[in-house]
Amino acid sequence: MSGPLPGPDGGLRCPWAVGSPDYLTYHDEEWGRPVRDDRGLYERLSLEAFQSGLAWITILRKREGFRVAFAGFDPVLVAAFDDRDRARLMADSGIVRNRAKIDATIANAAAIVALGPGRLTELIWSAAPSSSPPAPQTTADLPAATPESKALSRMLKRHGFRFVGPTTAYALMQACGLVDDHLAGCRSRGSGRGEAGA
Repeated sequence: MSGPLPGPDGGLRCPWAVGSPDYLTYHDEEWGRPVRDDRGLYERLSLEAFQSGLAWITILRKREGFRVAFAGFDPVLVAAFDDRDRARLMADSGIVRNRAKIDATIANAAAIVALGPGRLTELIWSAAPSSSPPAPQTTADLPAATPESKALSRMLKRHGFRFVGPTTAYALMQACGLVDDHLAGCRSRGSGRGEAGA
């Protein structure tokens, strides 16, 4: 467990960010910045589900492969995937070839389509905490799940989403800016507030 560490430019960052250039870029440019569109949230939700049981660096390095394989994470297109697409995905070394996670990604696209445009964004952002807790000092202060992530998990499951347990839901909340879990002293702490992005 650690507090912020200096990156290559000397600026302090969350300790996981300084492990590789891929982590550094993701931390500095994306993690914790608000995502407020269905496609962007669908991509993040899918990647968090695929990450379950794996190192996040594996997902980051295959991200472009995932985007190609899943039609740019367009829910309408992915919801129409059939058995031929499933076979194609299971043979695609550019992604994580896990049948249950592939099926969940397709099912989640169908759930998004059933919700209607913009509704996934509304649903996910309705789980944002009403107030910000104190900035975490070290990684030991970061929870695996919260009451809000448990509520979000339940809501998503009610709408037919899969691979959306409370821990995955909290990782999504961290990644998409619903909470700011950059450590106190991290150069990115507070940098995403008020920003929209995909």
